[in-house]
Amino acid sequence: MNAPGGFGGAPRVVELRDIRKTFNVYRRRGRIRRERSQVDAVAGISFTIERGEMVGYVGPNGAGKSTTVKMLTGILVPSSGFVRVLDFEPTRQRVDLARRIGVVFGQRTQLWWDLPLRDSFELLRHIYRIPPDVYDRNLAEFGEVLDLEPFIDTPVRQLSLGQRMRGDLAAALLHAPEILFLDEPTIGLDVVAKARIREFLARINQERRTTILLTTHDMDDIERLCKRMLVIDHGRVIYDGDLATVKARYGADSVLVVDLEEPAPPIEVDGATVERVDGPRQWLRFRREQMSAAALIAAVAAKASVRDLAISDPDIEDVVRRIYGSA
Repeated sequence: MNAPGGFGGAPRVVELRDIRKTFNVYRRRGRIRRERSQVDAVAGISFTIERGEMVGYVGPNGAGKSTTVKMLTGILVPSSGFVRVLDFEPTRQRVDLARRIGVVFGQRTQLWWDLPLRDSFELLRHIYRIPPDVYDRNLAEFGEVLDLEPFIDTPVRQLSLGQRMRGDLAAALLHAPEILFLDEPTIGLDVVAKARIREFLARINQERRTTILLTTHDMDDIERLCKRMLVIDHGRVIYDGDLATVKARYGADSVLVVDLEEPAPPIEVDGATVERVDGPRQWLRFRREQMSAAALIAAVAAKASVRDLAISDPDIEDVVRRIYGSA
């Protein structure tokens, strides 16, 4: 059965309505007595994801990101609310759902620790009942893109973190899932390993139309991969929108960095504020909706001799901080 239509007529593959997850917490009171209290890890989250989207799910530690992913994959049972993934109810139809989704938890592996990577893949082929032609085709493609060949016969326990993560990604995709849930997939990786994984994720999203929900603390992951961002705090969604809109709304300020021919007092220009002066270099903050960069550059050039200049737009981390501030 097809999932209900999403925005713009695209099918929804994930739908949550007022999902809550409450945990009982016991605190010691005296030598024997314990007091029970309830904590809302997720406090009424609602959103939908359409087929083929790559969505960044952002929030501080304890905000409820991992709890949400675990409810979407059937690991945790929601305390209340409505949740559907590919038209399945995750906790009640977990086995059927598992055949159509892939999951990667950055700090845990689904590979067999003492087996060579190739043997882990073989076991997963039998678990998911992957047809031999599909398995061979996917393993060949992922092996090439992720460069698995140099270590595919190495026991998992001997792999580096970057190698193991590449193996986990391939393992999660061998059965050609329609949705991939990623929880901190680049945590602890070096720059080269991160770049390889980002390229791989962008490729499977574009070529295979695999829907991806990416939970991460690495804002570079979001900026390089996702067009849409969900920001969560204290178990609630505080922003849901595309990256361009969120930058325009919360990151409207830009900075013009000017190198003058010689040191000078702060340059006064209407519509801009000098934030910092360091010798001949000055930083002028301005709002693009009030003044264009060209107009500001012309105004500065009219008041001082300019040797060099550059424009710095706010990065995504600054934008997220402003979202938290407004919330």
